[in-house]
Amino acid sequence: MRGKFLGHLGALLVVIAWGASFIFTKVLMEDALLSPIEVYVYRFVLAYVIILAITFKKIFANSIKDELQFLLCGVCAGSLYYVLENTALQYTSTGNVSLLSALAPLVTTALMGLVFRVRLGAGMIIGSVIAFVGVICVIFSHGEGLEFNPLGDLLALLSAFAWATYALGVKRLVPVYSSLFITRKLFFYGVLTAAPLMWIGSGENHLAILFSNPAYILNLLFLVVVCSLLAYLIWNYAMKEIGAVATNNYLYAQPLVTMIVAFFTLGEEISLMGYIGCALIIGGLIISDKLKVKRRVHHLRT
Repeated sequence: MRGKFLGHLGALLVVIAWGASFIFTKVLMEDALLSPIEVYVYRFVLAYVIILAITFKKIFANSIKDELQFLLCGVCAGSLYYVLENTALQYTSTGNVSLLSALAPLVTTALMGLVFRVRLGAGMIIGSVIAFVGVICVIFSHGEGLEFNPLGDLLALLSAFAWATYALGVKRLVPVYSSLFITRKLFFYGVLTAAPLMWIGSGENHLAILFSNPAYILNLLFLVVVCSLLAYLIWNYAMKEIGAVATNNYLYAQPLVTMIVAFFTLGEEISLMGYIGCALIIGGLIISDKLKVKRRVHHLRT
């Protein structure tokens, strides 16, 4: 029971960190002029170096099959997800990308049922749908309009599938390897496949600007330590304790966190639609968990 509680608490804390990360990333991109790929590479290279110093005794997985699965998970949760999402922004609206990327928990739920034959309760499905409607309300509260842009929309949808693939792929690895080892592997393969992308475009880097202002360094360190190192460690632990579906459902709260952080740091107003979205997201997560528990209790009594 204690593990379940810590799993839910951990997933919630990670989503709060990831929701806040958009604000810190925005500072690095707009003020320090870093490209999205630069932010990703610098952030995860530093996180990898830190975690390698802690887990350097075991470098390789137990088998080639597991190593290849780590490669798949690292690419899907790292470079592929990040590149698909940011490339999609060049071809479609922010609202479209936010909405389609937010499908990741629903895609995870569907794939989990298909691939692992996991029986999903009505509470899990209903709660997921309600939370997703809440995400739509939060996105609309920013005045984001939805347009049909086939290429951009497809890329955003593929980013959701990339994250869901990571969730499924890591499911078999979680019982075998420690959260530290899994996280280090994800960072390594994510950076390995993303770093070359920095030089495919203009080849510029903005390290000089980054080190010119202590505030930029603090923003990057927050992304490295809190949003990368600690967040992925806790996220992988949560998936071990409460499962991939329940953990990924907390991603619905990410737009909500971003909206609240933007209110306090950037002064962005929260509209009525935003409050409605907030209530739906929280309600959906509660329904998803509570109905599942009630069903389990009923089953035990019978």
